[in-house]
Amino acid sequence: MRKNFLFGLMGCLVVFAACSNKKADTGTVDEKFKIKVQQVAIQEVEQLYEYTAIIQAEAVNNIAPLTGGRIDKIFVEVGDYVTKGQVLVQMNENSLKQTKSQLDNLKTSFKRIDELYKVGGVSKSDWDAMKTNLDVTQTSYDNLLENTQLLSPLNGVITARNYDSGDLYGGLPVVQVQQINPVKMLINISEALFTKVKVGMPVDILVDAYDGEVFKGKVSLIYPTIDGTTHTFPVEIQLPNGDRRVRPGMYARVTINFGMVNHIVVPDEAIYRQQGSGNRYVYVYDNGRIFFKQVQLGRHLDTKYELLNEDIKDGVYLATSGLARLKDSLEVDIEK
Repeated sequence: MRKNFLFGLMGCLVVFAACSNKKADTGTVDEKFKIKVQQVAIQEVEQLYEYTAIIQAEAVNNIAPLTGGRIDKIFVEVGDYVTKGQVLVQMNENSLKQTKSQLDNLKTSFKRIDELYKVGGVSKSDWDAMKTNLDVTQTSYDNLLENTQLLSPLNGVITARNYDSGDLYGGLPVVQVQQINPVKMLINISEALFTKVKVGMPVDILVDAYDGEVFKGKVSLIYPTIDGTTHTFPVEIQLPNGDRRVRPGMYARVTINFGMVNHIVVPDEAIYRQQGSGNRYVYVYDNGRIFFKQVQLGRHLDTKYELLNEDIKDGVYLATSGLARLKDSLEVDIEK
């Protein structure tokens, strides 16, 4: 009976081993990860660069006298449009009138001495002293005249008024006038474009206050130095504003067209965005493997991106599926 038990046990082991071998023989081999790929190509891409800016007045003038005194009359209010040479403020005239009286007396005295000097009636030193006194008084009068009637130095709009008629001048500008035709914007452009920016280049400007309307401006000034920290340089944009619709302080977007260049373009689905960073990557397919490569993106063109990398060439294949599960140097199969 014991012998029968042993034969039975051995039979079971043989059957178990046979089953195990059969299972091993028919087991499936791990398959490679399947991906979709797309071949990239060179395409002409319009080089449009957008910059944000705050609209500024072309010029800002603070109107104030050189010396203190009483403000007799302010002729303008905030929001008034003024022209160059227009009287904005009348200061008290007492000092001006006194100086004018002195000037008139000196002119009369000098005329008399000048006639005597011509016939030898007075010395050259007396004539010189009187002429110097007259010139000094004339200069003083001219300064007082300029600072008694305060004129607008430009065509513009009154944007501030700090006093009322009858106040004593206390140091702040009496009024402020800003030239708003044209207006200007200051943008910072990458040093890589320094040789491409030219004075007079046309630009398109979108102003947030006028949704979708395109205003036409131009590059008016290029600053000659590069910021060593940001590697940018300032450029001034000028915008004609004859209807005065655009106002200082408005938010604007400036677009400059630097022409066409040939760059690689890739589909949106080939771009892998790494979480927690602003880095962008692609997976390059090469001879059965894929390779991780960081890329620099240019413009977004409908369903594609412009690549600024020079190391990704025309005709390269990029993975377009399963990007989150891929890793560098992974062996893959192309999905048919």
